[in-house]
Order: sequence, then structure tokens, then C-alpha cells
Amino acid sequence: MESRVKDLFILSSSKIMDVLKKMDAIGRRLLIVVDSDENYVSLISIGDIQRYLIKSQNFKAPLTEALRDVVRVASVTNTLQEINAMMLQYRVEFMPVLDGKELTKVVFWDDLFSSKQQLQQKKLDLLVVIMAGGMGTRLRPITYIIPKPLIPVGDKPIIQRIVEQFSEAGCQQFLFSVGYKANMIKAYFDELTDLPYNIDYFSESKPMGTAGSLSLIKDRIDSTFFVSNCDVIIEQDYSEIYDYHVENKNELTAVAFVKNLQIPYGTFEVTSGNVLKSLVEKPQFTFLVNAGLYILEPHLLDEIPKDEFFHITHLMEKIIQRGGKVGVFPINEGAWLDIGQWKEYQKTLKRYGEVIDI
Repeated sequence: MESRVKDLFILSSSKIMDVLKKMDAIGRRLLIVVDSDENYVSLISIGDIQRYLIKSQNFKAPLTEALRDVVRVASVTNTLQEINAMMLQYRVEFMPVLDGKELTKVVFWDDLFSSKQQLQQKKLDLLVVIMAGGMGTRLRPITYIIPKPLIPVGDKPIIQRIVEQFSEAGCQQFLFSVGYKANMIKAYFDELTDLPYNIDYFSESKPMGTAGSLSLIKDRIDSTFFVSNCDVIIEQDYSEIYDYHVENKNELTAVAFVKNLQIPYGTFEVTSGNVLKSLVEKPQFTFLVNAGLYILEPHLLDEIPKDEFFHITHLMEKIIQRGGKVGVFPINEGAWLDIGQWKEYQKTLKRYGEVIDI
């Protein structure tokens, strides 16, 4: 079996967190589950993990708890044309080919199609609000010259990459909340022609936090909408986030990436008298970290105070305090690309094949 196929293998004895780490390490959203002898067992996708984590936040659970009863695979009796059709229909990044229960080969999406198409399963038509008014203080000195939304990622500014990802998912209407160096942002998009999407702007005259400026557009929104920070790219099927939001009847859904941290030392657990209770060697901790992407219901705009500094986390707290429902949709850490700090910006540039010295 070729090495790039073996790279997809994950042992059936692995934990949920191991699956996420493996996906991040090889940049895949689908893995082949094998036993200790590398015999085929099943497939596991990021969607399987997300559905499991939404029901149970047990990152230490065996991956077998997240497996589907039925997965889509091809047979050696299928022609390549039939396999192509299956991959297009179900939008999968690779297709295992089985002879009974034996894995004979893997057909990769990249090998079949000359231009890599997005694997979006369903098109959306939701308004997207992008919060682009901040001063980008953590990226100074570059943000003394250009606003954070125009910082390049590859050959395009990050805000354009965010817009294009939403556009590919079917979203064509965008509202930019602008403030700091707003004219530069407008001038950039004014120079682009034949855009398949529409952009409009609203301005905050003073810093209003990550949600305060939304009070300025409450008369312009009457349906479910996305809100995105201007410094993050989320590599996720947006329709899956939307489906989760609707099916769970959330008022607000926040996207969160799974962050695993390990203390590289042995630690002590002690009693109240500082008597040693147990030893824990190199403990690991897992967190769900705010990724900067949200889905909101329009009535929430009435709960944002007018002309005040107000973060979206303040809105979440407000919803929870009155007994409302805020959902959290998990993604793997590798699906979250950030430019908000220099270290993260460097990582994002590497993903786009560029490295600069800072």
C-alpha cells in the first residue's frame, strides 16, 4: 500500500482526540480506521467527530463510539467512472476501494479532478456580517500603515479570502462593519470588477467591541445571519454549522476549535493539608476555544445596546442569563487559520505556501 494511503490510517484503539490530532497533522478531514494488523475497519470523518462531541464532550472516548453504522466505500467491481460519480455525488476527498473487507486501493479526489473544487455539500444564501473596524493593535507596526482586514494572505487580503469562502458556500450578500482606515478597505474592493457578491458598509464612529456596531443595522436584517471576525479563516462546511444551528433551535451558535494542551512535567494532586494524593505524569487538558465565527437570529439585535461598547461574548452571557440557548459547534484546530497575532499569522502564511521573517 502506498505511503500516502498509510498516512490516512488511524488505529481503531485510538481516542477521539487522537483522530483530531491526526487530521490536523496530515491536513485531512477523513481517515481510514484499521486494526493493529492494518486491516480495514471503517472510515471516520470530521463530521462524525463533530456529531459525537456535540452529544458528548468526552475527548478521551474511543473513536469507535463515533463510527457510523454505514459508510460509503467503493468495490473492486465498480468502474473508475462509477467511483468518480460517487465521489462527486457525496463530495468526499477520497474513496476506499474494497474487495470484500480487504482494502485494495484508495482513489483520491485530487487525482480525478484537475481543479480542486470545494467540498461544500449544500449551498446557503445567508447574509454575512464581517467585523472589520478594529485597529489591529496586536499586529503593529504593519497596522499603522494598512488596516488588519487588508493584511495579505498569499496574493489576497484576508478579508477577501473570507468573503470568497462564504461566496463559494452560496452567500452573496455582505455587510462590513468598518471604522479604522475604512476608506482603504472600500477603495480596495471598489477596484475589483465582476464580483459575484455584493458588499455594503456601515461605520462605527468609535470602537464598539466585537458586537456593539451590530446595533446600527438592526433595521437591515430580518433573517438568520453569519457574523465573522476579519482575521480568521474557517475551513469548514458552513452548511453543517447552519444545520446544527437550525436543528438545535439555537439563538446564537458559536464555532469553537478544539485545543489540546499538555504540561510537559509530572504534577501533584494534594489534599487540603498539602498531603500528596496522587501523581499525574504530563497531564493533558482540552478546551473549546472561540474561533470568531457565529450564526445569529435577527431578534438578538434588539438586545445589543445602542451606542455602547459591547462584545459578542456579552451577548452570549445575556442570552444565557435569560434562559436562552447558545450552541457551540466544534471544529478541529487545523481548520482555524488566524492572523490576529504575529505567531498565528506566520502559521497561516505557511499554509498558503509563504514564509516571511518577522
